[in-house]
Amino acid sequence: MSSKKKTILKVIILGDSGVGKTSLMQQFVNRKFSQQYKATIGADFLTKELVIDNKNVTIQLWDTAGQERFQSLGVAFYRGADCCVLVYDVTNNKSYDNVVSWKDEFLVQANIKNPETFPFILIGNKIDVEENKRQINNKKAQQLCAQLGNIPYFETSAKEAVNIDQAFDVVARNALQQEESLDFGDDYTDAINIHLDGESSTCGC
Repeated sequence: MSSKKKTILKVIILGDSGVGKTSLMQQFVNRKFSQQYKATIGADFLTKELVIDNKNVTIQLWDTAGQERFQSLGVAFYRGADCCVLVYDVTNNKSYDNVVSWKDEFLVQANIKNPETFPFILIGNKIDVEENKRQINNKKAQQLCAQLGNIPYFETSAKEAVNIDQAFDVVARNALQQEESLDFGDDYTDAINIHLDGESSTCGC
């Protein structure tokens, strides 16, 4: 009998509409990519089992709507997060410019106790596009990372599955570190236990 509790890591993915948040999640969890664009309504999540340093963890990826009208939902979805992934589209200057406000809004809504140590990851998606359509180069992205506190940065293509596993490996490791630091810190454990809608203490079919 193992008394080891299962570690659930809650990761929030933020960014403007259309930057590829859902596609990144689908590619990482299900190895799928769809050409059809469908805006996320409210929030959606996918889970994946991972092994990090011989520890079994379940990563919960929460994909929140990029549209302004859904941002009021933020508080409920952001609470208890262990890591936040900020996504922009390398062909879209506006999505890059909005990254800072997504980060600021997350810190306010999620009520993060130690904002300076909370893990963020920056992803520049859609690097499969032709070079002449690209608006944000690597150097500019690195400047943003420095501005955000020297956070890790990955350039990805959800369409061609470029750098997806590498990015989410770092996301999961940083989330695990954050979760463990809360476990060993003060009594913040209420922020870790995540109950899903419809989930009860008894198992049923």
